[in-house]
Amino acid sequence: MAAVPPVCEFGWPAPDFALPSITGVTQSYQQVAGPKGCVVAFICNHCPYVVAIARRLPSHVQALKERGVGFAAVNANDAKSYPQDSFENMAKFAQQFGFDFPYLYDESQAVARAYGAVCTPDFFGFNADGSLQYRGRLVASRRDPAPEDAERELVNAMLQVADSGRGPEKQNPSMGCSIKWKEI
Repeated sequence: MAAVPPVCEFGWPAPDFALPSITGVTQSYQQVAGPKGCVVAFICNHCPYVVAIARRLPSHVQALKERGVGFAAVNANDAKSYPQDSFENMAKFAQQFGFDFPYLYDESQAVARAYGAVCTPDFFGFNADGSLQYRGRLVASRRDPAPEDAERELVNAMLQVADSGRGPEKQNPSMGCSIKWKEI
């Protein structure tokens, strides 16, 4: 069953983090944020909703970077129960889809909990002040890729944030597989 995150809670501050990337470098929110904002996306390697957008993601991230918006993807799934989401497989997945942005591993799941991440993919878009302005989807896709001419909802929203500091009032929530939480 697909999970759907709540609507955007405008003004909510971005939690900081320090997570290892697939390149071996630990990254923080401040390091990945751009001068005009930042998107923190919770994704994983095996979710069909993520796979449906993975080929499109690098070009969308590039459009954001060109306007001063940083981007990082975070995998918080329990790799013991879902080995395809392991740290080692993250690098293979990133290479397969041409990721040229930080892909970070949240092994403890503390960052996903701090953000209130619900599903993969789950996009959090912040303005230059680190204030939440977007919590929606990349494009209108589900388990299958959206048409090539589908509106670039995340890009359009974050370009508005880059220009005005404020996200659109109307946002469509993302949908995806639930985060695979560790048993405590």
